[in-house]
Amino acid sequence: MPGGGAELFHDWNQGGSQGLLGNARVLDETLRDGIQSPSAIDPPLEDKVRLLHMMDELGIEQLDVGLPGAGGSQRAAVKRLAEEIRDAKLSIKANVACRTVVSDIEPAAQIAHETGVPLEVYAFIGSSPIRQYAEEWDLAFIEKQSVDAIRFAVREGLAVTYVTEDTTRSRPDDLRRLFASAIEAGARRLCLCDTVGHATPEGAANLVRWARETVGPGIGIDWHGHNDRGLALANAIAAGIAGATRLHGCAAGIGERVGNTPSDQLLMNLKLLGHPFYGPRPMGRLVEYTQYAARVCGHGLPVNYPLAGPDAFRTATGVHAAAIIKAQRKGDRWLADRIYSGVPAGEFGKEQQIEIGPMSGLSNVRHWLLRHEVPAEDDLAKAILARAKEMTRTFTEAEVASLVRELRPRNRPP
Repeated sequence: MPGGGAELFHDWNQGGSQGLLGNARVLDETLRDGIQSPSAIDPPLEDKVRLLHMMDELGIEQLDVGLPGAGGSQRAAVKRLAEEIRDAKLSIKANVACRTVVSDIEPAAQIAHETGVPLEVYAFIGSSPIRQYAEEWDLAFIEKQSVDAIRFAVREGLAVTYVTEDTTRSRPDDLRRLFASAIEAGARRLCLCDTVGHATPEGAANLVRWARETVGPGIGIDWHGHNDRGLALANAIAAGIAGATRLHGCAAGIGERVGNTPSDQLLMNLKLLGHPFYGPRPMGRLVEYTQYAARVCGHGLPVNYPLAGPDAFRTATGVHAAAIIKAQRKGDRWLADRIYSGVPAGEFGKEQQIEIGPMSGLSNVRHWLLRHEVPAEDDLAKAILARAKEMTRTFTEAEVASLVRELRPRNRPP
């Protein structure tokens, strides 16, 4: 196809503002913030190890391996995952979440020393006025807690990212003071948190730009978002465009309340946006990663979940199917993957599925028959379509096969 097909549609998504997005990498929070979902299951260690390998293959830069200060089982899991990264020589890096208290950071330091694996500490404390009021904290207390914890971690040889919970509802003057003290104490990154899913994409971008201007170059910026307004994915992309260099997410969007930015959808979009690292990277296992993570964490995927849901590439609508079939007849998979889909199935190890239901046309039926090596006789196709028009849902594969067995003898020419 001339030009690789690019001349067949105009892409309004492309623009000059996306340049900074190429600096962003994905940090996965599934095994920490994800399993904090009240409906989640903390997966067995063997499942966590398998997820770790999938993430490494997908190019996820970093994994939050847990909360070592939360008890013996969490500490054991953190140590096991660190050992797997070391022994399997994986590229993925590990970080842990710790409150800004020494007792949380001590086990992280011990694990790092025992395994020889660098563990980056994400030291978190609430910073918004509403949190200060509820906790009866003043800014001086938050600052002292933060500085003492960061200094301890740095003395133990640990890299530190300073996490201000509820950053998206925090005062600029408070953040400016906390950021300056944290950086002076040794923090080398800041994590801006939309802890309660308050932000809009414009708000996320405003905060990231403000933070970059406030702390200057040399300090990394993370974005961590929740999905309470249904904007987590859009916020993460906006934060990346504004200059955040680590974007957090959880597989299938699981997490507290309505969940976090879906890391799988973030990866999908970075690839489709032509990200210099994720764009060329094979993503054939992204669906498997999403489905596996959801299953082992006790979450089912909705049928219409993007990319990994059962309906992501299915159609039983006549007009849609006819267009896809015409593209397939041209022998052009690129075209067939895009004529009625904004996400090309083949880029992610999937394919378009044409099925039969009450909104179908003869093209659906003929396609099914040919795909199953059944002669697409007109009388048979029309008889099946007539039955489909009486239905209130799409036929299953078994139901169509049964119809073929029932109807074909009486429609076959003598």
